[in-house]
Amino acid sequence: MRSARDAALDVLVRVEENQSYSNLLLNQVLQKHALERADAGLATELVYGTIGRRNTIDFFLERFVSKGLAKLEPWVRCLLRLSFYQLHYLDRIPDHAVVSEAVNIAKRRGHQGISGMVNGVLRAIIRSKDELTLPAALGDVKRIALGHSHPEWLVRRWIRQLGPELTEQICAANNEPPHVSIRANARRRSRLELLQQLQGSGLSAEASELAPAGILVQGAGNMALVPGFQQGDFSIQDESSMLVAEALDPRPGMKVLDCCAAPGGKTAHIAEKMDDVGQIWACDLHAHKQQLIADQAERLGLSSIQTLVMDAATLDEHFAEASFDRILLDAPCSGLGVIRRKPDLKWAKQEAEIEAISDIQYAILSRVHRLLKPGGVMVYSTCTIEQVENEGMVERFLAEHSEFELAPLPEDVFTRFAPEAAARGMVQILPQQFHSDGFFIARLRKREV
Repeated sequence: MRSARDAALDVLVRVEENQSYSNLLLNQVLQKHALERADAGLATELVYGTIGRRNTIDFFLERFVSKGLAKLEPWVRCLLRLSFYQLHYLDRIPDHAVVSEAVNIAKRRGHQGISGMVNGVLRAIIRSKDELTLPAALGDVKRIALGHSHPEWLVRRWIRQLGPELTEQICAANNEPPHVSIRANARRRSRLELLQQLQGSGLSAEASELAPAGILVQGAGNMALVPGFQQGDFSIQDESSMLVAEALDPRPGMKVLDCCAAPGGKTAHIAEKMDDVGQIWACDLHAHKQQLIADQAERLGLSSIQTLVMDAATLDEHFAEASFDRILLDAPCSGLGVIRRKPDLKWAKQEAEIEAISDIQYAILSRVHRLLKPGGVMVYSTCTIEQVENEGMVERFLAEHSEFELAPLPEDVFTRFAPEAAARGMVQILPQQFHSDGFFIARLRKREV
């Protein structure tokens, strides 16, 4: 029988060796080995926690590994990290159980010498627990980067934009487990009805304070396995992400363009808000993602969505000018607002990529805007907190396109938590504010001729 730690180690090693995405790999491993819910939960926590705290863990481990971590085989290094995470960050697992499981795994995967080394290192860590503290005289960048396990370049960049206090709050929030949130399909039942149904089936569920269609669920495991998911009662989506369709405010009968639509969560939300009356073009650059969008539409019983494989920067060559009432550009971005869900992202990302992706964003924005009718609304959104990709991008666009202006965000949704931003037409949600994803949303209106 494979344990939660075996599964977690498999994921960690493959992330380390192949730069695989931890969230996708973890789902595959959990499905393959059919762990019980509690074990699946532990494996998930061990994977995300170990990756999220990696440079803090390595800082402490180095003093206990005589040859240095870099000299170890990847699986041994990952096993030590995994074990250290349990010893240092988790209170509920007895030290002896952590050591025993690690030694057994080392015996199965390696030889007596490796298991002996693992045993010795972990027992030395247990004896030295009270001494595992960070140096006192660190500047803000090193203190936050080491204390909350983020790359120094990223911490330095955020401090420049947001200051050290806010940066530390964001980095701390990025290491907390994410909420599980679902979006009620209003065409099948109201949020209240779905909430009552979930609670009646014994699940811990409460209405989101952020998103009108959102519900937070605790301790339910994989919500895609709950019967109502396949029946189309709800979709799994972060609360911040749900606000994008609310900002777009599509109406029945409209023609809508979703430029970068995969995997189709926001597209489906748009269709639900339109009561599936009208026409929605869901476009994506990658052919294999077209099926993801189509699958969402079929599961939710939506017929107004049409898919198209095309580079968003060339959509103006396919569609007639001024042919859409609404356009959503949920732009490709650095993704630095979703580190909580994808902790490996912060280690894989390079600073130069932020400038490169902002060039792509502007290339798309500066062309798709032609497809909007006068009086129409275009929403620009990202799942990052980077100023150059967000407010800076919108200001650059407006400076060069006088026919566009910022339009207030729908009051009934946005005024409750961001009144000034809602009135202005741009809102930046940071990860620590509502324990949701970091997200940026701007609402742009094309002036009447």
